[in-house]
Amino acid sequence: MKERILKAVVEEIQEKGMRFTIDDVTHRLGISKKTVYEHFDSKEQIIKTIVEQILDEADQKTNDIIADDELSFIVKMKELMQVLPEYYQIYNRPVLDEMKRYYPDQWVQIETSLEEDWADIRLLIEEGIKTGEVVTGYSITVIMKVLIEAINTTLDQTFFYKNNITVREALSQTVDILLYGIIPDDKR
Repeated sequence: MKERILKAVVEEIQEKGMRFTIDDVTHRLGISKKTVYEHFDSKEQIIKTIVEQILDEADQKTNDIIADDELSFIVKMKELMQVLPEYYQIYNRPVLDEMKRYYPDQWVQIETSLEEDWADIRLLIEEGIKTGEVVTGYSITVIMKVLIEAINTTLDQTFFYKNNITVREALSQTVDILLYGIIPDDKR
């Protein structure tokens, strides 16, 4: 039941943002408030649990990718930039803005985790520069800014849904454009 409640909350967040109520969740699931409160003390605890699950899952995926010596540099880059936790719907600009306002502790957790993830990618790029797998001559600061801004465009999930593009597809295409460009090799 606990997982069903968490999934229902994510669906409510998708539809109503952080202003959903426990009543919304109980109506969605056809259960009583008592059932919700048997598993969670408060709405804040539910949000905290979801954020912790998202961050734990993303951290585990990131660590697995970095530790996998069988993966090439390019595969690691692609996979790191496409890490999507199960409840990725939370990574939506309006939701994150509301979280920052109404659940600042959870917002700080997400912000800190994202900074750590970008630091991992920066280290991988620096390693790629040393090994010749990344073109030299560009500022690492500029590279990181471009990567971060491009990936942050996927936080506008409404745009992608309106255009029948999943977040996973949007991330994949964004990463491919960043890593390979839009000009075919034979035209360069």
